[in-house]
Amino acid sequence: MLFFSIVLTFIKFTAFFITHSNAILTDALENIINVVAGAVALFSTYFASLPKDKNHPYGHGKVEYLSVGFEGALVIIAGGSIIIKSISGFFIHHEIQSLDIGLYITIFGGLCYLLMGTYLMKQGKIHNSVLMIADGKHLLTDALSSVGLIIGLSIIYFTKIFWLDNVIAITFGCFILYTGIKLLKESVNNLLDEADYDKLNMLVTILNEHRGDKWIDIHNLRVLKYGSHLHIDAHITLPWYDKLEESHKEITSVENLIKKRLDGDVEFFIHADPCLPSSCPICVVNNCAERKSEFVKRLDWTLENLLPDKKHHL
Repeated sequence: MLFFSIVLTFIKFTAFFITHSNAILTDALENIINVVAGAVALFSTYFASLPKDKNHPYGHGKVEYLSVGFEGALVIIAGGSIIIKSISGFFIHHEIQSLDIGLYITIFGGLCYLLMGTYLMKQGKIHNSVLMIADGKHLLTDALSSVGLIIGLSIIYFTKIFWLDNVIAITFGCFILYTGIKLLKESVNNLLDEADYDKLNMLVTILNEHRGDKWIDIHNLRVLKYGSHLHIDAHITLPWYDKLEESHKEITSVENLIKKRLDGDVEFFIHADPCLPSSCPICVVNNCAERKSEFVKRLDWTLENLLPDKKHHL
């Protein structure tokens, strides 16, 4: 991505110097962000892949979120600069030249964004990399911006209404600003361990579909992301009279079940709780000699009852 961004930046600034179009300058300045982001992403990808050590027991994956935040901040700065430059363009006029060349270069750049963004999104999903997915989204956003820019430049080319150049630049400056704010928000939310409800819903589905008879209850379920690594916490209620070896076997079966169905490296901290008399009405264990009350119904697990740190009962 880094080499790709450097080449495109050179091409787009060449287009700006030929045309003197603020709209094309918008595209070129935004591409500088891709160069810086690519350099930071290259380092972050390397750093995130380092193994756990005594100073980083959960690994180094969260550096990806810092990288996304840094990229978002740069995009915000670029968007603001573009808006200011374009507003000044209404008062300081520059003659636009060779707009057809600018159009050809913008079309070429848009196609490159589309291909590279699609590739990064695909690889990011394969490797479960938040950074690659964020960069892919950013490039696809650039491709969409290029479509709008091409339409705008075409209108200017055929109508000769050159002040539209500044209007287009301001419009895309606002769009770039919005993209930067989204990236920064995503970074902050991930650093603050915002709940990933897609992953949580997937876990709920897996646990319900493959539920063991001795898994009386699961609660305090949490998922933390460290780059491509997932850290899962949960409490599981098991029969109090089982030996430690039997309880460990049940916990291992939960871990193996989830590892088979989730991509990436998954780490577990599953705490075993003994069942209580209040667990009997929802316990499906057959022929339990210690049952204190009759079975009433099996409790369906949902996000609402798996997330709280509270044992379930009727």
